[in-house]
Amino acid sequence: MAVSSQQSCWGEPCIVKGVENVVGERHTTEAVVDELYQSAPIGVVIMDNQGKIQVLNDYARTRLSEEGLAEGHHLLSRLERVESTSALNVYKFSMEQEPVIGWLFNQGGGHCFLFHSESELEQLLYGVDAYRNMMLDFKAIFDHSYDVIYVADGRGKTLRVSAACERLWGYKESELVGKTVYQLEAEGVYRPSVTREVLEREEKVSLVQTTKTGRRLLVVGTPIKDDNGNILRVVNASRDVTELKELENEIDLLKQMMEGFRQEIEQLRENEGLERRLVARSAGMNRVVNFAKRVAKVDSPILLLGESGVGKEEIATLIHHWSNRSEGPFLVVSCETVSSDLLEKELFGTADQHGLIDLANSGTLFLERVDQMPLSVQAKLVRVLQRENKAEGRAKVRIIATATEELSEKLEQRLFREDFYYYLNVVPIRVPPLRERKEDIIPLVLHSMKELNLIYHEERKIHPSALKRLEGYEWPGNVQELRNIIERMYVTSEGEWIGNDALPDYLSQRDKDAMPVQVNGIMPLKEAVQAVERELLTMAKEKYASTTQIANALQIDQSTVSRKLKRYGNS
Repeated sequence: MAVSSQQSCWGEPCIVKGVENVVGERHTTEAVVDELYQSAPIGVVIMDNQGKIQVLNDYARTRLSEEGLAEGHHLLSRLERVESTSALNVYKFSMEQEPVIGWLFNQGGGHCFLFHSESELEQLLYGVDAYRNMMLDFKAIFDHSYDVIYVADGRGKTLRVSAACERLWGYKESELVGKTVYQLEAEGVYRPSVTREVLEREEKVSLVQTTKTGRRLLVVGTPIKDDNGNILRVVNASRDVTELKELENEIDLLKQMMEGFRQEIEQLRENEGLERRLVARSAGMNRVVNFAKRVAKVDSPILLLGESGVGKEEIATLIHHWSNRSEGPFLVVSCETVSSDLLEKELFGTADQHGLIDLANSGTLFLERVDQMPLSVQAKLVRVLQRENKAEGRAKVRIIATATEELSEKLEQRLFREDFYYYLNVVPIRVPPLRERKEDIIPLVLHSMKELNLIYHEERKIHPSALKRLEGYEWPGNVQELRNIIERMYVTSEGEWIGNDALPDYLSQRDKDAMPVQVNGIMPLKEAVQAVERELLTMAKEKYASTTQIANALQIDQSTVSRKLKRYGNS
């Protein structure tokens, strides 16, 4: 196929004038063109007007040989047109190994077909898209960075500067690119030049730079080197430290906020742990908890009434944590375990040390068993509390006290001061005994088991039959007695399941004692009733410490208990 010296040609010698001395040595133009043509990573096929293959490059020869095609074979008839324009025709060519897609150029004396496999072409296009997207991402990061990003080559020539340069230096990127850092430093755009320092020291440099606009920048310059240690690029990152004081203030504020959040999280965790410990499934106990939450936000004294072991201490602790005084101290004093003199010193202090009233300032003072407080201490305490609260306007210390339901009896017997009683009784809360909230028994048992399993790293369970016995028990010692019994059963038994054999004798024998009243002979009914009453009162008095507890156990009024005890000589 003959072509002129100014046309591209394939397969025939051609001379392109002016192409000489390629890659340092003199080569013929024919050799250079042939080398490029043969090593091209795309198939090149030259055909005559009839579509017969005349010339193939290495890529085309390898791919078409798989289909049994070579010079002299017809290819044009096997191409399937998929798109056509006046200048370009796109064809598909189905191959057994892999289909290809190509472009057919019609030239005077024949055809030129360029092709590539579909998978390689898709991979190439995907790579181009990925590269384009990466460059867009890089440009967005580069131009919108809070810092100035500055890139120079190994001779100090500015190659690229991020958009923040105009805000910090007062120059656009186009005014900086192409100039050397030596020029810009001499013009006073910035001083000193970090890039110059990096090139001179051949290491990473960090310093404070002053700009022509009066800004102060903390700049870190990093050299990028080749395998031989030559510096190819210098990349600088600048931070405006002109308003460093404001930044420090912001950091301090963030630290304070983080510390506040940490304390809030710890408080929530502590409250959550306390609330988990107070099991309240029954309607009666839920009413107590909800009412306690409502009154926790005020400063009024709270009087928690109920039998020993019902959970008054847990409720008092929760009231403090729910209150506005939760960050203040929560101090506890037991009024029944110390003498009158010692209790006075503990509450009011001495010349050498503060008392609990002073130490509990802005917090809560929790008085356990206030009904056992000596009258002399009551008199002094109520005067101090009334005087301080009146002077301060807001209570210096919030009082939460606990007492048994016999407090009213002590009031009648003048063993408890009326003024102190009225001071404490602003918000009374009665915590019901466990026998009045049977729904809480099994949840309390399971909660105690969960705590013990965590302590001993086991997964033990209580048998349903034992749970039934526990649920039917009256629990005179309330929640504290229940926890003690569950722990005793846990540590004295073996195996995964804790059954009836682990129950205390008085619980395991309950079925045998189902008929406690025995009739051995006929007697007048009135005498029988009196005998049963006397026996029941005697047994109850031995078991319970107060007439209120006896009344609850016998399900009669407390005044009836007192009257009958006097009648039978048990008062």
